[in-house]
Amino acid sequence: MSVVPALLLCSLALVVGALVLFVFSAKQGDCHESDRLCLMPLEDDATAPPPEPTTTTDRGTATATDTSLSHKD
Repeated sequence: MSVVPALLLCSLALVVGALVLFVFSAKQGDCHESDRLCLMPLEDDATAPPPEPTTTTDRGTATATDTSLSHKD
């Protein structure tokens, strides 16, 4: 038996299998998901950052990171 017909048969089977898998993947919409995922880092954030927590003292309101207002007893 010649090797050429066996190679042609294997090649044809691989091509048909690849086409079947491509059509199956295209019908599921997997191709469109990759476009959305690659552009996702370019989108703006939908939510605003939360406000900084604050603490109150006798002298007024100061932010949690403000150390210039110290309470003296």
